Amino acid sequence: MINTGSTQPSKPASPRNRGIAILLTILIVILVLALTVFAGYQSGISVRRQNQSAMLAQQLTEQFQFVNDDIKAGHYEIARQRLEFILVNDPGFPGAQEKLTEVLVLMNAPTPTLTPSLTPTPDFSGAQEAYSKAQQLIAAQDWQNALSTLDQLRKLDSTYQQSQVDGMYYFALRNYGYDLIIKQGNLEGGIYQLTLAERFGPLDRDANGLREGARIYIIGASFWDLNWEQAVFYFTQALNWGNLWDGTMTASERYWFASMRYGDVLYDGKKFCDAVTQYQNAQTIAPLDKTAGKNFADAYIECFPPTETPAPATETPTLPAPTTYP
Repeated sequence: MINTGSTQPSKPASPRNRGIAILLTILIVILVLALTVFAGYQSGISVRRQNQSAMLAQQLTEQFQFVNDDIKAGHYEIARQRLEFILVNDPGFPGAQEKLTEVLVLMNAPTPTLTPSLTPTPDFSGAQEAYSKAQQLIAAQDWQNALSTLDQLRKLDSTYQQSQVDGMYYFALRNYGYDLIIKQGNLEGGIYQLTLAERFGPLDRDANGLREGARIYIIGASFWDLNWEQAVFYFTQALNWGNLWDGTMTASERYWFASMRYGDVLYDGKKFCDAVTQYQNAQTIAPLDKTAGKNFADAYIECFPPTETPAPATETPTLPAPTTYP
């Protein structure tokens, strides 16, 4: 049977076709890398926005909690400002619109005309005693008992030395919150007391900055053992407000530990140079632990491989000139 197939060898692809194929492959790789980087960038933005939203939600909740106290004290204008602030930042905040309506009604309610009547002369002896005691406690920097005494004074007579008592409240709350954060590591309690102080006047720069640092610390701690990259990010910022602590670890200790663990994560992902950076950051606080020390040594070699020393060149021996004879 006659074989009718071609006996000629297949024609190799032209250099032009091979070049186009290589170019397409390079373009595809670049596109994949670009999409990967973009996805990581979007993920980082999403995490940052979520954290910002969480902080704003906490602030709005704190402000809403003060509204009822303002209403009871008859501070309707302050309550209105708080509620308007809440609604500007979150129009759908639960109960805010209804509470604002209630406050507006109270603000516009007619003041009843009271019939003058003979009233007994008030006895200020109990209020005066509480006032003097509160002054003594503030001078002794016993903030907690000073606040309890001021509360007792207000129950005895809410109008007694009102402006001076408001100033004493502010001073005691501000310093009590400051001490809770700095001396006791009670970050949540300190934030609460400083926020209460704001009801009587704006916080000074140090107290306001300390409160912000405590909030950053709490956010960083929320990522502990869950996302070491974010923990490093927030404790890097927390260091700007001094060496805060939460009763267990200081901000610098948490930064040191989180940097080592983030370095381990990068090491396991073969990102050796990035891991070296994290280990070096941790070393600015304290020596590395056993695991981080081993990984750092290996990662450093991978990131900065030793350069081979070229062998010395061998000299070509010089041959003596040939002897000529006459």
